[in-house]
Amino acid sequence: MGLTSNKVLVLAVMLAVLLFVGTVWHWPRLARRSWPAVGGRVGLLFATQLAVFASIGLATNQAFGFYASWADLFGQESKQGVVVNHGMGGSSGGPLQVVGTRQVNVQDGAQPQIGGQIQKVDIAGPTTRVTSPAYVYLPPEYFQPQYRTRTFPAAVVLTGYPGTAEALIKGLHYPQTAHGLVRSGRMQPMILVMMRPTVAPPRDTECVDIPGGPQTETFFAKDLPDAVGAHYRVGKGPGSWGVIGDSTGGYCALKLAMHHPEVYAAGAGLSPYYKAPTDPTTGDLFHGNKNLRNRADLWWCLKHLAAPDTSLLVSSSRQGEGNYRSTLKFIQQVQARKPTRISSIILDSGGHNFNTWRREIPAALQWMSGRLTDR
Repeated sequence: MGLTSNKVLVLAVMLAVLLFVGTVWHWPRLARRSWPAVGGRVGLLFATQLAVFASIGLATNQAFGFYASWADLFGQESKQGVVVNHGMGGSSGGPLQVVGTRQVNVQDGAQPQIGGQIQKVDIAGPTTRVTSPAYVYLPPEYFQPQYRTRTFPAAVVLTGYPGTAEALIKGLHYPQTAHGLVRSGRMQPMILVMMRPTVAPPRDTECVDIPGGPQTETFFAKDLPDAVGAHYRVGKGPGSWGVIGDSTGGYCALKLAMHHPEVYAAGAGLSPYYKAPTDPTTGDLFHGNKNLRNRADLWWCLKHLAAPDTSLLVSSSRQGEGNYRSTLKFIQQVQARKPTRISSIILDSGGHNFNTWRREIPAALQWMSGRLTDR
């Protein structure tokens, strides 16, 4: 049974309850001052607490989508790593291959012409030799006869770290939200490409081109748009692509829009930070390359690089978010850097969590829709 299986969660909860009841029932028998009795008390308490913590951990992982499988949890995930494809040029499947489909969790979602469709894909980058999975949401209009010759704008949607692309569907409800916004006339139909910001889990690559390692920024700036554009009816113009993400994904979204305005006309960071960290999850991202380190620092970019012609959106909360003051400072500095445009979503309160981002996503998608074209 998988890590995110409801059966695993139910079994863990039942085990915790049984151990708790067993502890209460047997406690009088273990109240003696003998070593076996002491050992029994310690063993029961330890087992009960372990079961409770496991239940809480499993429930939290289901709610926030940190890890997709047991192998992912223990750093043994191999299917989502960096792949060197020596036969890239001769691949009959091309740079993007659809490996599965699912319906959107909306009314009449089984019919693509009404609910749209989510396709699971593998994207192989001929430039970076990186392969990464993703989920592509196609709106209902994509399947309707009257739109058969129309192209659509597209947005890359990135999770935080750690996180799974599944969480963007099950936890943050991007496809369902986009579907509702289009039906209410507040957003144009858009293709969503949902995935992790790292392409080499469990390593946190921070969307950096790592010397001798994954070329993550180039993958998102070139290989990904090229592959998706070659397979789906995406607009070819410079204003057809946007990128949105939360936490680490939010930092990546801002950086990609700032570094590659010719690709991404808009970048939205929900609860972002503004400088790539260096910690045990990232490893050595820069290998002493000062230019790479500077490019990963959005404060340095604002001060030293030409202002990009792109639109940015940032979000924070007055209470509950650690990035509030830095976000206000970022807004102020971008305002002085024309032609870059800046917008914000500032909540009165909200933490660094899915509940906060679900409150911001509708406005962020509507904002992005107004800045992208379908040509």
